[in-house]
Amino acid sequence: QVQLVESGGGLVQAGGSLRLSCAASGSIWSINTMGWYRQAPGKQRELVATITSGGKPNYADSVKGRFTISGDNAENTVSLQMNSLKPEDTAVYYCYAEAVPFMGTMRGYDGDYWGQGTQVTVSS
Repeated sequence: QVQLVESGGGLVQAGGSLRLSCAASGSIWSINTMGWYRQAPGKQRELVATITSGGKPNYADSVKGRFTISGDNAENTVSLQMNSLKPEDTAVYYCYAEAVPFMGTMRGYDGDYWGQGTQVTVSS
């Protein structure tokens, strides 16, 4: 299977910056997409940004121009640089991967994998 471990997050004042990182490990055949979702209290989990193995990024409108996603295929990592943070960015941020695990020595089935989440709090 595939495990995702996040790092980064924390408390920052509005206008500040934070960087989130996520590393995938386990029996990985391939990773198609990695990225970040977030969930604020009382709200549904929502897309923040994703990046394909080919390097194509996709951003939520609310973070365009402020957040930058980057990935390293060789290391199976993804990072999210968050600048100009706003109080409405406060949420638990979850690392996400669409990946294919090994099944024995063969290709397994595509699946969605999630990290445990890391808290980002932006104070006004």
